Amino acid sequence: MARIREKTIAVSAFKPRSLEIIDEVATRKTARVVLTRRGKPVAALVPVETKPYDPWGAMRGMVRVMPGVDLTAPTGEVWDADQDPD
Repeated sequence: MARIREKTIAVSAFKPRSLEIIDEVATRKTARVVLTRRGKPVAALVPVETKPYDPWGAMRGMVRVMPGVDLTAPTGEVWDADQDPD
């Protein structure tokens, strides 16, 4: 059976078929169901991610530090917190 990426359905049509549609999403036969009211999207039904999100290393490889650049070197900027509170 081919997997359907996205399905759009009116809320009123979703109500009587809700358990069937939820099973489709849970078994990943349908990736996403968009619910509409008067033709406008109001909600989306998507499967729960089974693997936890790990933020560590999420942006690994996104930034490249050029040779000779020291990210720990002071900038020379004076912050308000560094000034005397006269």
